[in-house]
Amino acid sequence: MGGNENLVEINFDGIVGPSHNYSGLSLGNLAATKSAGKIAYPRAAALQGLAKMRHNMALGLTQGFLLPLPRPNTQFLSDMSVDVDADPALTAMAWSASSMWTANAATVSPAPDTADGRCHLSVANLVTMPHRSIEWADTLAQLRVAFADERHFAVHGPVPATFGDEGAANHMRMGQAHGEPCVEIFVYGRPGGRFPARQHEQASRAIARRHGLGPERSLFIEQSSTAIEAGAFHNDVVAVANENVLFCHEQAFADRDAAYAAIRDAVPGAEIVEVPASAVSLEEAISSYLFNAQLLTLPDGSMGLVVPGECVESPSVSGWLDRMQSGNGPIRRVLPVDVRQSMANGGGPACLRLRVVADPATVDSRFLLDAEKLDSIATIVEEYWPETIDPTLIGSFELSEQVEKARIFLLQSLNLNELG
Repeated sequence: MGGNENLVEINFDGIVGPSHNYSGLSLGNLAATKSAGKIAYPRAAALQGLAKMRHNMALGLTQGFLLPLPRPNTQFLSDMSVDVDADPALTAMAWSASSMWTANAATVSPAPDTADGRCHLSVANLVTMPHRSIEWADTLAQLRVAFADERHFAVHGPVPATFGDEGAANHMRMGQAHGEPCVEIFVYGRPGGRFPARQHEQASRAIARRHGLGPERSLFIEQSSTAIEAGAFHNDVVAVANENVLFCHEQAFADRDAAYAAIRDAVPGAEIVEVPASAVSLEEAISSYLFNAQLLTLPDGSMGLVVPGECVESPSVSGWLDRMQSGNGPIRRVLPVDVRQSMANGGGPACLRLRVVADPATVDSRFLLDAEKLDSIATIVEEYWPETIDPTLIGSFELSEQVEKARIFLLQSLNLNELG
């Protein structure tokens, strides 16, 4: 299997697909429902995502990507016997570009944590949201190409949807270093509130067993129902972890004191950077996506926080970030990026990436980025992605043809035709 010296964190960002639109399909995601019916800008959205990848590469970080899924999903439309004019809601589900938020593509347990010393990835069933529940088969096919080396990876299908959802958006990993054994934290919600609790405890426990995580390598913590009610549809809207640091809102967990005690007991030297509600309200934290940030270890060993530009525009959030940077805490840099098109649909910088700790040499190189490949992707986007999409035009033959053609050109340019 090799040692841990070559293991690094690779962020696999989702390329925003050419069918990116605002149909408001995601109950409990306040940004998505607020934007429902507005004009979307797929080309700008994809270029913003690529600019974020370029930004992180310039920091000296290893960057990968995942492809947009085939849209419209004609198999789903056929299975549902959908007539475009008769059921626009189902048509919109088949057009959703939500796979761009690869944070919820799969739950990932890196090799140092698992019983067999391989990195395990379980594709998320995403059963709570109908438009996302149809993603897993195409996502699984892609993961099995990108991580095909079975000496180093085990790629699993979804856990049964008997209990509910699971996925990396409610999963954190804490320890001394990415390449060392760490503790994986599964955050789950309890059903019965105004909005769905998307992650289920039993689904999370099934993932931990499947991935070979012993009791010393897994924690299960309940998400605050207050946070879910406020619009924190995933834990990564109110908390993010990196190595030994947890950055979270005071109201992220159901039992704050017990959660912190469990983390400190399981992770020696754990540092918890808590933002109190008195400084930044839960509502402001969610609207600015302060915690849907990428907390990253930079090449010099310090930590940086990649935040959406909306954080800078919020007086309470920007004020707190300024005070944090002037202190002596573990997060030394705040790095704003523009992902406004994604933000308007309910996904910040952290939603757009799947974290995988691995040796880059073991990953299919077609999914790893360099400057030349990034430029090539940007050229395809600029030429073939629709400039705008009006939700009332979803389902039209002309738009469908343009969206399908755009993805085909992208696959051809990357030599990934087997995913067509």
